[in-house]
Amino acid sequence: MRELVALVERHVLAPRPIARLVVVRICASLAILGFMSSRIVHADDWLSVAGFRLPDVEDYRQPLALPGLPVWAAWTVAAALVVAGLAVVAGALTRWAAGVFAVLLAYVALADRMEAFTVSKLAPVVALALCLSPSGARASVDAWRLRRRDPAAVLPDQVSGGCVLFFQVLLPVFYFSSGLCKARGDWKSDNFVLWTHLHDSYQTPVSWFLANHLPVEMWSVLQRAVLVFEFAAPVWFGLPWTRSVALVFGAGMHLMIGLMFGPVIWFSLLMLTLLVASYAPAPWLARALRLGPSRPVP
Repeated sequence: MRELVALVERHVLAPRPIARLVVVRICASLAILGFMSSRIVHADDWLSVAGFRLPDVEDYRQPLALPGLPVWAAWTVAAALVVAGLAVVAGALTRWAAGVFAVLLAYVALADRMEAFTVSKLAPVVALALCLSPSGARASVDAWRLRRRDPAAVLPDQVSGGCVLFFQVLLPVFYFSSGLCKARGDWKSDNFVLWTHLHDSYQTPVSWFLANHLPVEMWSVLQRAVLVFEFAAPVWFGLPWTRSVALVFGAGMHLMIGLMFGPVIWFSLLMLTLLVASYAPAPWLARALRLGPSRPVP
C-alpha cells in the first residue's frame, strides 16, 4: 500500500505548473461566454415564460425540467452569468465567482434543453473544476490584491497535480467517448459522413471552398483519421512519445472544425484551450501569459 501511495504521489499528485490552470481560467471562460452571448442577448425568450418552453415530459430518459422565469428574473440570471464569467476571467474572487458561474451554467443548460450543446454540458464541469482549484492565484486580481496587502507574499508557480490532471484526463475520455459513438454510428460504415457535413446549414466560405476543390476521397481519409484519433485518444495522450503528435493533430482538427462549421467556433475554441492548457509545453504558456516573478523583486 505504501508503494501504491508513493506511486500516486509521484505521478498523479506531483506539482504541475499553475500556468496551465490560468490558461483554462481565462480562455475557456471567454469561449463559454462567447457561446452563451447569442442566448444572453435574448434572455427573455431564452429563460422566461415569455418564450417557448418545452412541456414537462414525465420520462426517466428526460433531464430535469425547470419552469420558466419571470422576464425580470431571466434578465437577472443572464446579467449574473456575464458578471460571474468576467470575474473568473479577471481572477476576481475567483473561487466564489467560478462557483456561481458553474451553478448558473448548469441551470441554463437544464432550463433550455432544446439548445443544450456540447459547450453547454462541458461548461459547468470546467467552471466547477476552476472553483475547486487555485486558478486565481496568478495573473489575476486576487494575486494583485494579495501583493498589495503583503508585498512580501510569494505567489505559487505550481499547484497540486490533481488540479491539472483533471483536464488532462477529461480530454482523452471525451475524445474516446466521441469516437465510440461515431464508430457505433455511420462513421465506420459510410465513408462520406464528413463530406455530407460540409453541405449542412453550418457551411462557411471555408467549407464551401474546400468542398469544391478537395477530392471527395480526401474527406474519407480525414474521416478515418479523426475516428482513429478519437477512439485511441487515451493511447495518443497517455504515451509521452505520441503526445506531441496528438496535440498538433487535435489542434488542427479543432481549427478546421471552427473554420468550416460556423457556430461551432466556440466549441472549437473551448477544446483548443483545454488541449493547449493540458499538453502544450509549460514554459511556452508561462511566457505567453507573461507571468511575473513568484517572489517579490528586492
